[in-house]
Amino acid sequence: MAAKATKYVFVTGGVLSGLGKGITAASIGNLLKARGLRVNLQKCDPYLNVDAGLLNPREHGEVFVTRDGAETDLDLGHYERFVDIEMTSKSSLMAGRVLLKLIQDERAGKFDGDDVQIIPHLTGAIQDWVIKAGEGFDVHIVEIGGTVGDYESLAFIEAIRELGVRVGLDNCVYVHVVYLPHLGASNETKTKPAQNSVRELRGLGILPDVLIGRSEKPANDGVKRKLSLFSGVAEDAIALLPNARSIYEVPLTLEDAGIADTITRRLKLKAKRPQLKDWRAVVKLATTPYDRTARVGLVAKYMDNTDTYMSVFEALRAAAWHNRCNVDITWIDAEKFDGDASVDQELAGYDGIVVPGGFGRRSLEGKIKAAQYALKQKLPYLGLCLGLQMAVIAAARNAGLSQATSFELNPDSPDLIIDTMDDQRGKHMTGGTMRLGDYDCTLEKDSLAARVYGTTKIVERHRHRGECNNAYRDLYESWGIRASGINPKNNLVEIIEGIDHPFLLASQFHPEFKSRPNRPHPMFNGFIQAILGK
Repeated sequence: MAAKATKYVFVTGGVLSGLGKGITAASIGNLLKARGLRVNLQKCDPYLNVDAGLLNPREHGEVFVTRDGAETDLDLGHYERFVDIEMTSKSSLMAGRVLLKLIQDERAGKFDGDDVQIIPHLTGAIQDWVIKAGEGFDVHIVEIGGTVGDYESLAFIEAIRELGVRVGLDNCVYVHVVYLPHLGASNETKTKPAQNSVRELRGLGILPDVLIGRSEKPANDGVKRKLSLFSGVAEDAIALLPNARSIYEVPLTLEDAGIADTITRRLKLKAKRPQLKDWRAVVKLATTPYDRTARVGLVAKYMDNTDTYMSVFEALRAAAWHNRCNVDITWIDAEKFDGDASVDQELAGYDGIVVPGGFGRRSLEGKIKAAQYALKQKLPYLGLCLGLQMAVIAAARNAGLSQATSFELNPDSPDLIIDTMDDQRGKHMTGGTMRLGDYDCTLEKDSLAARVYGTTKIVERHRHRGECNNAYRDLYESWGIRASGINPKNNLVEIIEGIDHPFLLASQFHPEFKSRPNRPHPMFNGFIQAILGK
């Protein structure tokens, strides 16, 4: 018996970037999965990078890492959190990846002397990648990065147009996300930018089946009627999405608008009655004001973009909700501690601090000082990747090893507490060469880590080049810390924790990537519980 053909939902955006195409795609995935369908998602980005590993986090936000080690756009984090599945490298496709493969094939003579062109070769390759990623699923949701009309996105737009012809338009739904500005002077929500965007998409050969109107304020039903009249999209296939209290409300807003039913009817999918009880419980947790607030300082180095620590923020929020408390997260610029700014004065007002990941020497001294403060003052501390490395150096310095440092700060120091692995030397600022993806970790029995996790065998995702120098491990206990999590294959330190400390836990991996709004990660959950005194 032949396998059922995969159906496709393509999500594009117009008017301006940053509208929430990723949240929209993830929310559609959430609703279709709630109907018993097997769902996968994929992000197609027009950047000429091969992957997201070398994109500037200040401009593009965090790099999300999949279990198989792909460095991807942060939207894959939304996909995982909303649909509760683990993405792979198939779910991230950047233009540079396709172009590199095309050029390699051309050099190898695989085109038999044909001219290699945007159409059909590049667009055909994109389609092949999309089809491959969707194999084995009922519905494959594909988000196209950028904005309709961008030169960079044209090949991807053309590819999904051609794919509709290739697999049949009855097997595809095109969802277009547009912006609806509000003019305060006349108290009007304007539809003209959205109309123009739909017109541009139609000019590229794609007729949208579903329209999502994003706005800062709620728009009235007259806006929906007007959008339908000028776009040709049926009113019952248009959803208005004003800013929500929580991004996790978006699936319920789309459900109330009937968008998932529209998509399943259009694709002739046999769907079950949606099971959204658990998700509604998540939304209730996320939007309930609580009596207690945890004040958390995020000692950061990338301060230009609120998306640079997206998964960390979402993991903290999820842990707080499940412990029935609010979380007030304040950004603290670690770079100012590189100088003479007082760490004591800055950090005194927080219930706990988080030191997240990062690369490069800027702000490292500031993060070390923050970790030193947390060790001395018994302040709850959660270290994520770089946060572990800075905590080990801080412990060494507190114990009198004044030259303790990292290879990023001073590679010539006699006490490189954090060093580069032999197979990583000389690969700084090169793509796809770090320790990436899932690795096993064995936790020491009766350790804080084991109590937090409730087990001694875990698997977590990595993205780093430096490691704890094993030559110093025997000194850890004299510094007031211990290595409580070890990689069983390569004997590398994965987790450290404080001795005689209420909660100092740091990991070489990135636990934030595996947190879910309905299932907070154990390390974040333990951190919030320590703050609350549980």
